[in-house]
Amino acid sequence: MSMHDPIADMLTRIRNGQQARHEEVSFAASKLKAQVCRVLANEGYIEEFFNSVSEAGHPQITVKLKYFQGQPVIHSLKRVSRPGLRIYRGVNQLKPIPGFGIAILSTSSGVMTNHQAKEKRVGGEVICEVA
Repeated sequence: MSMHDPIADMLTRIRNGQQARHEEVSFAASKLKAQVCRVLANEGYIEEFFNSVSEAGHPQITVKLKYFQGQPVIHSLKRVSRPGLRIYRGVNQLKPIPGFGIAILSTSSGVMTNHQAKEKRVGGEVICEVA
């Protein structure tokens, strides 16, 4: 079965892993997924992530999920731009996410949060929103 949206699959695995109270989740590796995980780790939504190899020899990313007082740190994880409908925002169109959340953008300066994009005065594709 082919996967049409690997980023949505990654976000779903993180969301489901936290609902099931798993310590960590794994998924197929890519450079974009690693950059999204880097932003999530820098912003404190996950403990850490690292590259590993599956039993079949395929590269994968393992994410250690983060909990606070027994509750998942991530309350909402939503894919915004998708393969069938890309969503781009200019720097003036970037709005704050309710509940102290962040939007993760893919810009010409790399993958970053909406706050960092505003500071650098760049816009880009909105990958997802996290709260």
